[in-house]
This record gives sequence, C-alpha cells and structure tokens, in this order.
Amino acid sequence: MEQNSFNPPLIGSTDVASVRTFLANVFSYMALALVISGVMAWWFGTDPALFQLLFDPATGRQTFLGWVVLLAPLGLVLLMGGLVQRMSGMALLLTFLAFSTIMGISLSYIFRIYAMSAIVNVFFLSAAVFGVMAVAGYTTRTDLTKLGSILMIGLIGIVIASLVNFWLESSTLDYVVSIIGVVVFTGLTAYDVQKLKRMGEVVATGTEAAQKMALMGALSLYLDFINLFLMLLRLFGGRRD
Repeated sequence: MEQNSFNPPLIGSTDVASVRTFLANVFSYMALALVISGVMAWWFGTDPALFQLLFDPATGRQTFLGWVVLLAPLGLVLLMGGLVQRMSGMALLLTFLAFSTIMGISLSYIFRIYAMSAIVNVFFLSAAVFGVMAVAGYTTRTDLTKLGSILMIGLIGIVIASLVNFWLESSTLDYVVSIIGVVVFTGLTAYDVQKLKRMGEVVATGTEAAQKMALMGALSLYLDFINLFLMLLRLFGGRRD
C-alpha cells in the first residue's frame, strides 16, 4: 500500500552549511556581548568608587548617571531596531558593543544584592536552560510562530506588571512575575533560534546584510538570556542578609 504522508523537502548540504555559519556568527556576537556585560557588571559592582557613580551611598538612590545607564540600553535597542537598514555593518556592530557595555554597567547592582556564588550558580543554570531550548528551537519541526505571538503577549504583561510593582514593591507579585518570566523567556529562546535558523536559510553569507541580521539576532538572544538569568536570580539567588 502506497504511503501518502507528506515529507517536507530537506535542506541541501550547502544550505545547511550556510545556516550553521550564520548561527555561528549570531552566537559568537552574543557570547562577546555577554563577556563584555559580565566584565563591566563585575567591575562596577565590586569597585565601591565606581558603584558610587551610579548609586548615592547617602540616600541609596540612583544618581543622574545611574538613571542614564539604566535607560540608555533601551534607547540603543530602539536605535538599532529602527535604523538597522540605514546603519552600516560597522556602525551597527559598534552600537551593539556600546549596548552590551552599558547594559553590563546597569547590571552591576546584582553584585551588591546577591552573593558571588549565587550569581555564578544561577548563570550556569541559565546557560543550561538556554542551551537546551536553543537546541530544541533548532531541531524541532513544529512551527513556533503561534507560540511566539503568545509569548510576546506574556512579555508585554511582564513589563506592565513590573512597572506596577515598581511602586507597589510587592514581594508576592515580584515572585509571580519572575516565574512567568522564566516561562516566557525560555519559550522565546526556542522561538528566536527557530526564526534565526530560517533567516540563515535565505541570507547570503559573507555580506553586510548577513552581518547586520546576525547582530540583530544576537541582540534578541542576548536579551532572552539576560532576562532569563535575572528572573532565575530573583527566584534562586537568595539576597544577602
């Protein structure tokens, strides 16, 4: 009896190589950004003189520079997303590096709130979860487009709830948001990797367009990882006494 099941066409060996090259560039840019952010966060977080530039020790509140550092990453993300077509590959790379540097400085507070051992442990936990979901996103044949739409709604909900809790300062709401955040950013990791895999199937490797797409893809995965890390740190980090 003839089997009538539909088999999707397989990617040719050249296309597979192109996808792997593209994704290798994406993950290389992402890893570079994480290293830069990690070094800057540790440097500012463990040096009292530098940390005082961000937080006034007398009041415990952010300084003007602290607010600039806090808000600048969002501005740079919007700049990269809005002007990606107009910016050259080099300009986009420099903006990406500037973003990862300032983002790292803005995360320096975690070294004041959590023990170094907790930060390291949660980092490796986040890396393990991220790696599993990245492999899942790359290998699955299930279309994750609908899941991505649902996760984006969840992301908007997290942002709104976090803004509300900025004034409420509710530990319960913070805990709930953190749990939802872990679910959302875990799912987004698989979704974004699948999306990048599809981009790699059509982009011409070695071109400036491919570099720019790789940088924007690295930005997406970087944000997935950082947010997953922060959510897990809130849940399992254990604040200093």
